[in-house]
Amino acid sequence: MIRFVLTTMILAGWVASNVQAQVLTKDVESKIENILSQLTLEEKVALCHAQSKFSTPGVPRLGIPEIWMSDGPHGIRAEINWDNWGYAGWTNDSITAFPALTCLAATFNPELSHQYGVAVGEEARYRKKDVLLGPGVNIYRTPLNGRNFEYMGEDPHLASILVVPYIKGVQQNGVAACVKHYVLNNQELWRGHINVEVSDRALYEIYLPAFKAAVEEGGVWSVMGAYNQYKGQHCCHNELLLNKILKEDWGFDGVVITDWGGAHDTREAALFGLDMEMGTGTDGLTVSAKNAYDYYYLATPFLKMLKSGEIDEAVVDDKARRILRLMFRTNMNPNRPMGRMNNPEHQQVARAVAGEGIVLLKNGQAFFPIDPDKKLTIAVIGENATRPTTPGGGSSELKPKYEISPLEGLRQRFKNANIIHAMGYASGPSVYGQVAPSPLNADSLLRAAVEVASKADVVLFFGGLNKNHRQDCEGGDREGLGLPFGQDKLLEELYKVNDNIGVVLISGNAVAMPWLPKVKGLMQAWYLGSESGHALADIISGDVNPSGKLPFSFPAKLSDNAAHHFGTLSYPGDSINQYYKEDILVGYRWHDTKEIKPLFAFGHGLSYTSFELSGIKTDKQVYTAGESITLTCNVSNTGDADGAEVVQVYIGKRNSKVDRAVKELKGFRKVWVEKGGAAAVKVSIGVDQLAFYDESIPGWNLEKGEYKVFVGNASDNITQEASITIK
Repeated sequence: MIRFVLTTMILAGWVASNVQAQVLTKDVESKIENILSQLTLEEKVALCHAQSKFSTPGVPRLGIPEIWMSDGPHGIRAEINWDNWGYAGWTNDSITAFPALTCLAATFNPELSHQYGVAVGEEARYRKKDVLLGPGVNIYRTPLNGRNFEYMGEDPHLASILVVPYIKGVQQNGVAACVKHYVLNNQELWRGHINVEVSDRALYEIYLPAFKAAVEEGGVWSVMGAYNQYKGQHCCHNELLLNKILKEDWGFDGVVITDWGGAHDTREAALFGLDMEMGTGTDGLTVSAKNAYDYYYLATPFLKMLKSGEIDEAVVDDKARRILRLMFRTNMNPNRPMGRMNNPEHQQVARAVAGEGIVLLKNGQAFFPIDPDKKLTIAVIGENATRPTTPGGGSSELKPKYEISPLEGLRQRFKNANIIHAMGYASGPSVYGQVAPSPLNADSLLRAAVEVASKADVVLFFGGLNKNHRQDCEGGDREGLGLPFGQDKLLEELYKVNDNIGVVLISGNAVAMPWLPKVKGLMQAWYLGSESGHALADIISGDVNPSGKLPFSFPAKLSDNAAHHFGTLSYPGDSINQYYKEDILVGYRWHDTKEIKPLFAFGHGLSYTSFELSGIKTDKQVYTAGESITLTCNVSNTGDADGAEVVQVYIGKRNSKVDRAVKELKGFRKVWVEKGGAAAVKVSIGVDQLAFYDESIPGWNLEKGEYKVFVGNASDNITQEASITIK
């Protein structure tokens, strides 16, 4: 099956090369100018704003089509009504649900990211979507952010490496990826107005790199602005972020799209980089049902300012030109493929991503894997063993053709076992923006679970969070680091009757674990999509050896997280302003530099086998700007199972003239090694990647002198160190 998937990807890549060649010719640009000359001022303005919840108008007079968008990035959202957020009730819009992007990040596998992008892009194309609203690459700054599950972790290098193949995979289908949310949208609380104060250095070193990679290396065709403000301007029309950095410095030639309702002013929207306005007024009917969309900021008010001469027509020409370019890349490109949906190859990709992303955090007494051939009584406890993970969460919720629950997956794989399930705890129903208590009695659920556990050989507890409001959900942040719904108490009670417990956490965020010393095994399982139960059964049974690595740090307590260490002005702010007082020390940078031990470190992830890194060396000792550092090492599988390891290369600067983290991830490589075997690994790192953003220039500054190279399989598990010199 995997071989077939890869063959499909190669064929798709051939189609993609023809798609790219068609849209990047001078002939296309001349066609754009020809069309532009034929558009009336009214038609140009009409291109710049929505006509429905998820579409913008074309120009029927000239045969120019509408642009249709869909929420992502984990799958194509069910069809939404024309004028409101209700679902249209179609019967043919069920899709493959792919794992959340936190899971993709945990794979540390760029090749798999490309397969993910191709597959979700094919599904978007089949559904006749022109723009997929994803991927998201906002940095994991606080474990309370309700939307962290949609992003790629705390490290800008990891996010940069993984976002590029995802974008290329999507766009080879003639569907535009829309990287989001540009930029500093790192919390949901007050997201619509909070003004973020952050140093230029942290902006350029931590929060911008993945967006820059998406533009310069991924060639992304659209970018979505963020809701929040930066330097007192909303990010959806921000002169510095959009005009200067994105369009001038990075040479972005695509379309800037608002987040829905992200525009606030006609003049700023016109002049400060916005191209396409969506969702203003939240329901599309702010003024009246008739001509409602004509009252958007970039609609009639924009037209009036153009006609009066207050805004030059060249401004709307630039927007229309970009939108036409997007069309030639998507719905006006005659060579784009037809797309596919819900096929076995997509399901295999979803399962592979899920399997490679699951992280084995603890495995005392070799609790995992559990032999599927043994006649065991297994108590499966927890609401998350049966609760669907695709509904909820906000705009990324999905309507999959199917979703295999963990309980179902285990029952299919462990046919010799007696599997008994108890809910144990229950969450309340959630409507967007509010949470209701569960109608079920918590004490009764707990007693029933304890009774089941007392009769079992093995207890598997499926807990964590869900995608209700104030958990892993858009529009609100978590209220604390702890597990909800009495799960900590439940685990304590289960331990009293059965100490053979393994925990599987389903969440997109770190959680507190007061029970950690008492459980034997622990997995971080994310939101895994359609193939969730199969992927978990693959790992739990040992059919697949876990190889996921944490894409963000788990703090032991909330105050150990850098954003929370500095108090409420750092997070969540005072409702008006917020100050990123930790500066560049986000995630493991903070833990390493301040010597604050995390509960689980960035890059951590265990295996059912053991690996040894040896022979680590660089190709030379002295480097200059523009060169590449080539690091080589050997990875030996010294255990009893085939498996994959991630070689992680961090670099730090000794005696720097500016404050730096002890080390920063600059390269990694995932390698498969058979038991008893070995593999040679090579990691190349551009010397220019070692520069820091010097606010005194302003610009990038490559410091000369000695640097330290750290090689290991987690940020807190360094096998060997070496020194190099930059001249």
